[in-house]
Amino acid sequence: HPELQVIYRDAQNKSETQQAQVREFIQQHVNLIIISPKEARPLTAPVAEAMDAGIPVIVLDRKVEGDKFTCFIGGDNVKIGREAGKFLSKLLGGKGDIVELKGLMTSTPAQERHDGFMQGIQGSQIHIIFDADCQWLQPNAQREMASALARFPHIDAVYAHNDPSANGAYQAALQEGKGREKQIKFIGIDALPTEGVRLVKDGILTATFQYPTGGKEAIDTAIKILNKQPVPKVITLGTRIYTKDNVDRGGDPL
Repeated sequence: HPELQVIYRDAQNKSETQQAQVREFIQQHVNLIIISPKEARPLTAPVAEAMDAGIPVIVLDRKVEGDKFTCFIGGDNVKIGREAGKFLSKLLGGKGDIVELKGLMTSTPAQERHDGFMQGIQGSQIHIIFDADCQWLQPNAQREMASALARFPHIDAVYAHNDPSANGAYQAALQEGKGREKQIKFIGIDALPTEGVRLVKDGILTATFQYPTGGKEAIDTAIKILNKQPVPKVITLGTRIYTKDNVDRGGDPL
């Protein structure tokens, strides 16, 4: 699309920086903003300010509060969490002790991946014996999992809100040196080809659930908006599950 000039900003994982960047774009009178908010609440006002200034906003991957945006594009995190819960319940025969390593709980994906998971294990005898907010970061997950391993002699599975956290949990079990990394089932989310999918192929993760990135859809939608064509308020992208049985054929849609 040679007609588009894209100005990139990286907030370095800081909501305050992202707020300032949105306001900078408003000052520059850009034609459209695509944003993946680090957290919902801090970015709600800046996105609303852009809309008030007549700048359409595509919210990608993570939501803001309310409905003052042009279009939201993202996966169904509640569904992904629910499918992960159902998969784990079936895998463990409906009962077991698990660790939940959460993403950043002030972000909507983490909240929804937890809520969906609780729906998925409803009616089973799956018990969450340890949970922690790992802020999506592998070192945090590794540290928290080391604590869980020290406290609990029996852990059946780990449900991690993203693949780096699942990998961090595996590494903690490996470092413990008791062979528990071979007994515990590790489940992640995201399924990036170089990360979650590779970890399934390597036998580190039992399963990963795809969170679609939505970049292509965001550009397609942006062009429609700029050409004054109607777009839906919400575009929900599909998900896939990858296990050792289906990873070589590209996973299975859910």
